[in-house]
Amino acid sequence: MPVPSISCKTDRWLDEALDALRYQGFAVVEDVLSPAFCDRARTALYKARDGIYAELGEDRLRAAGELGTLRLPLRYDETFFAFLEVPEVLALIDATVGPTAILHLMNGFILPSLERTATPTTYQNSFHRDFPRYMQGYLASINTLFAVDTFTAENGATLAVPATHQRDERPSEEYLNNNVVPVEAPQGSMLVFDSTLWHSAGRNNSGRDRAALNMQFTRSFFKQQIDYVRALGDSVIESLPERSKQLLGWYTRVVTSLDEFYQPADRRMYRGGQG
Repeated sequence: MPVPSISCKTDRWLDEALDALRYQGFAVVEDVLSPAFCDRARTALYKARDGIYAELGEDRLRAAGELGTLRLPLRYDETFFAFLEVPEVLALIDATVGPTAILHLMNGFILPSLERTATPTTYQNSFHRDFPRYMQGYLASINTLFAVDTFTAENGATLAVPATHQRDERPSEEYLNNNVVPVEAPQGSMLVFDSTLWHSAGRNNSGRDRAALNMQFTRSFFKQQIDYVRALGDSVIESLPERSKQLLGWYTRVVTSLDEFYQPADRRMYRGGQG
């Protein structure tokens, strides 16, 4: 089955992407990021990796079963805030999980090239769903995964199983293996998928790292994987555009005192309509 691929330069790209998302569970939207921005993002990913290694150590990450995953990259380079302002991302959010949705997670990936027999089995490269809940067809979460480097079958392109989203039960391992397709995509493309889609990371045997960045957005009443407001600090969040503040959870905070609770409407930590 061919991977649904759409150029964002066309007038109907959003409608076509939404159709593919509804029926196949995913689509590739091409021409979203410029080569220059991808180069900047790749440099930022390596900077984030160095910062995470310095803070936690490689052994601690290895013990946690991480394979090239970079959590909380926003803490290490301001480039990552620009991903929250990409117009195509915002259009997809508004048309799916709604304008009050929040960022559940932002993870960078530098997938190392390893011999096939040397690649460890992790959660990331096993079949899984990023939103492991079935809610009677209710779309609660979507992902936007950016190809900072071109995705190929050889360098570990995401493996997706079409039309396995919004299912109550896990498909059999045989079905998953027989129907999986590598999502090959040019540099600067955005893979958007229903977070209930069964998928896995591929295995990189290309001889070079493969860089990518994943963002998952949920309805505002779901908890974030990381409390970005606390992790980044009030002063950082308040310096951002209003929409980025909202996506990071500035207006879906939980009050910790009566003083915080009894605030005028324009100063409340949890704003009405965030649903």
